[in-house]
Amino acid sequence: MNDQELDFSIERLGECRFPSPMQGVRCTDDRERLLYHSNYEDLKPFIGAGKEPPTMELAGPRQRIFFDPGAIACGIVSCGGLCPGINNVIRAVTLSSYHHYGVRRIYGFRYGYEGLVKRHGHAPLLLNPDFVNQIGEQGGTILSSSRGPQDAGEMVDYLQELGIGILFAIGGDGTLKGAGAIADEAGRRGLPLSVIGIPKTIDNDISFVNQTFGFETAVAEAQRAIDAAHAEATGARNGIGLVKLMGRDSGFIAADATLVNGQVNYCLVPEVPFDPASFLRSLEQRLEQRGHAVVVVAEGVGQELLGSGGHDSSGNAKLGDIGTWLRDAIKEHFVRLGRETTLKYIDPSYIIRSQPANPHDSAFCLLLGHNAVHAGMSGRTNMVLGVWNNQFTHVPISLATRQRKKIDPQGWFWSSVLASTGQPREMSS
Repeated sequence: MNDQELDFSIERLGECRFPSPMQGVRCTDDRERLLYHSNYEDLKPFIGAGKEPPTMELAGPRQRIFFDPGAIACGIVSCGGLCPGINNVIRAVTLSSYHHYGVRRIYGFRYGYEGLVKRHGHAPLLLNPDFVNQIGEQGGTILSSSRGPQDAGEMVDYLQELGIGILFAIGGDGTLKGAGAIADEAGRRGLPLSVIGIPKTIDNDISFVNQTFGFETAVAEAQRAIDAAHAEATGARNGIGLVKLMGRDSGFIAADATLVNGQVNYCLVPEVPFDPASFLRSLEQRLEQRGHAVVVVAEGVGQELLGSGGHDSSGNAKLGDIGTWLRDAIKEHFVRLGRETTLKYIDPSYIIRSQPANPHDSAFCLLLGHNAVHAGMSGRTNMVLGVWNNQFTHVPISLATRQRKKIDPQGWFWSSVLASTGQPREMSS
């Protein structure tokens, strides 16, 4: 699909017949749209052809809403791995549903999509402002999580039984695809169920979304590990600090953390081909010139070298451990050269993902949660909340999950990483 075929149209359940109970706030008009392209050169083909360029629907409260707040319940589910800020989103959705719209039945489904299948026996929690008041101070998720798909028909059966009008699904690519399946099943039944995705991926790899919650906290916490690696590397002769960070298909955490203070000398990401021999030759030269090195590697790098196979319950390819593989390869290389080195390996992944959200992420989560509720109450469905060019937007699930967002190796961002590290542009055979 090229840019001229992009369709950001958002599905709606029907006419908004009820006045919104929200008072004294700026409401978004349905005609307000945000340009997808921000570069004038990208707009020229549309201008030349006399076509409307692609635009996104802006988020925010509407003057009229689809649901009668007193007649419905809302549901919240979080799926997949942990990420800073999940509890903040749960809290924001609960408070907005309760205080902004007067919804009094808000269910928190436990253990991911398993909680939406009645036969699994995971009774949902009944959420209210007192219950969620302090949860933003905790890492993890009060609802617990799980991986793997469930039958959309069974999930819709249970949602219908509970009188759920709006389901908020917090998760990454697999979770959003599951949310899309729920929305499609409800649509086939003619059931007025709004399904709103709130993108949760610490890797920041959701398409048509500038940034996902928890990413900034992850980068800040990753920097603590990099600082430790730098201290170890500079504290020994021929010292090497090696840090493995999250990033299955997209290396945004590794790249952003690299740019924080310029201590990283090699940043290895999945988007850029990696040849160990070329890397080790460059590392030799680095030690000869400077006597130490800091290496950051994303977990998805070099999987073709590791012989990993199979998939997990979420359908993700099982990754081999590039961190320990690279650690051993570096050690063996310098032993063969007869050159003494001191290597310290740090893997902070589980510490990073279990952190509470930092202040900026906390505010971001609050606004995501509020705008998700506004979207659901206005009868939108099969969509994801996002941010594009500093504004909150609505994105169809089908677009958000079309492909993973990745670093462009020819783009300005990666060029800035190369300028910061000084590493060779090409480290492939």
